[in-house]
Amino acid sequence: MSTDTSDATASRVRRPSVTDVAKLAAVSVGTVSNVLNRPDRVAAATRERVLTAIDDLGFVRNASARQLRSGEITTIGAVVLDIANPFFTEIARGIEDRLAQDDLTLMLASSDENPDREARYLRLFAEHGVRGVLATPSHGSIDALLALRDKGIPVVLLDHTSPVPELSSVAVDDVSGGSLAIEHLLDLGHRRIGFINGPLTLRQCIDRRDGVLQALDQRGLDPDEVLIEVSVDNLNADAGDVATQRLLARDDRPTAIFCVNDLTALGSLRALREGQVAVPEAMAVVGYDDVSFASMLSTPLTSVRQPTHTLGWTAADILLRTGLDDVEQVTFTPELIVRGSSAI
Repeated sequence: MSTDTSDATASRVRRPSVTDVAKLAAVSVGTVSNVLNRPDRVAAATRERVLTAIDDLGFVRNASARQLRSGEITTIGAVVLDIANPFFTEIARGIEDRLAQDDLTLMLASSDENPDREARYLRLFAEHGVRGVLATPSHGSIDALLALRDKGIPVVLLDHTSPVPELSSVAVDDVSGGSLAIEHLLDLGHRRIGFINGPLTLRQCIDRRDGVLQALDQRGLDPDEVLIEVSVDNLNADAGDVATQRLLARDDRPTAIFCVNDLTALGSLRALREGQVAVPEAMAVVGYDDVSFASMLSTPLTSVRQPTHTLGWTAADILLRTGLDDVEQVTFTPELIVRGSSAI
């Protein structure tokens, strides 16, 4: 009895095949194939009968098999640091909008800033035979991406400048962005500034830190006297919350905080609210990325804006236009968006 039930269940969930469609429509498998791929070759009445059978069975064509037969690859792989971060979500939308113009599909993965996880996804992309790969390297290493390129898979670095001439890249001048944030706080009169930074294995954190130090140097200020740097392992709100609590516990606590991204700034604002520290009167806060929620907070967040959608769109466009033949390295200039978290 149990065996019969199991067989019936298996039958119910079995995916309808082309053969099933052909039997129901009383045509050959070749005719079904023509309806799917060359409908103009099939008489209208026969075509209608096949389409009705497809609808009745709930048949879904196997795109992977079709790609293998035709040699047409329609999938692009992308691996970013953290899909949960709205910055990368907005980049992914830009990628999808560009791919949609060519009827292509995005396979998106998150490395969680883990190089082993990143390598596994890159391997899976290669095994699936993707048309190309967009990637934000998790720990600055591009060896695995160069290996993909050597196998004939085009690669574009995403939100990351290319350290080699062989790879195309799309990035933002984060050194300039770090300087913009600190210059803004210095212009407001702050001379004790907390800097919540992420791992220095990430290019973005290194460059934004360099921009901070350059801005202080250009003003003739000693970083040891002005800057209190707190490093966090993860670029999320919880890390920003904990880092801000550490800054508030200091005897020489700062009057302003620059956060390396908007998620850590969100956590910083939460810690300040819970600590009953008025923003911006008692503590100014500046983030980085200008993601969608930045302007919607109860105290709108001042942030260094990156052109997120354009980053994704441009990276995908370069991948599709150049392939392996040409290299394009594009760098965008960030913009400071001043809101209520830093200026009254």
